[in-house]
Amino acid sequence: MFTRCYTRIATTLLLGLCLGFSAQAGDDLPEITEEGLHKLKDTDLGLVYALPDADLSIYNRVRLLEPSVAFKKNWQRDQNRGQSFKVKTSDMEKIKAGVEELFMEVFTEELTEGGYELTEEAGEDVLLVRPAIVNLDITAPDVSSPGRSYQFSESAGEMTLYLELYDSETSAIIAKAIDRKRDREKGYMQWQSRVTNTQAAKRIMKSWASTLREALDEAHAATSGT
Repeated sequence: MFTRCYTRIATTLLLGLCLGFSAQAGDDLPEITEEGLHKLKDTDLGLVYALPDADLSIYNRVRLLEPSVAFKKNWQRDQNRGQSFKVKTSDMEKIKAGVEELFMEVFTEELTEGGYELTEEAGEDVLLVRPAIVNLDITAPDVSSPGRSYQFSESAGEMTLYLELYDSETSAIIAKAIDRKRDREKGYMQWQSRVTNTQAAKRIMKSWASTLREALDEAHAATSGT
């Protein structure tokens, strides 16, 4: 029943897992974590661990924390190699702030439309969602530069979600997951701008938000017998 849930960065080991799990396809990962979470099969996400007796049907409200955001290793260096303009640290901070804001907007909209109240408080019916975006790789960032510049690519880039779900009242972890998604390849070069990059990020985040909402919906439907 509980095959659609996720998680967030807690240790360096897990960060390494976020960056490398796709190559392993999860085959060499433990079946049970130290917290007692079991690896699930046939999920909508790349890798999911959850409590065997997890019951999302008790949650009608969600406390959604702002995500932490981390770029792919050496992203700034790679972007600036051979370019007439340079991506500054201040540009990266603006991008991270924009990703955080967009994430909160997309998840809030999806959960609210599903009938789940967003709250800042803890409670027995409140699910705590702690997200992180890691390995953020924007292929052609639209940053301020002298003169007008154009960047072209087939894809806007990729990002990885690391999400943890907690019972807000007891702080007990319920599930954690990792999912890497890349913007679809168009088969041709396209001018990438702030608008197209935002649209691509929104599509990816929408799929994650929908997965969380569907997990909650399925749990409530199973409990109500509908």
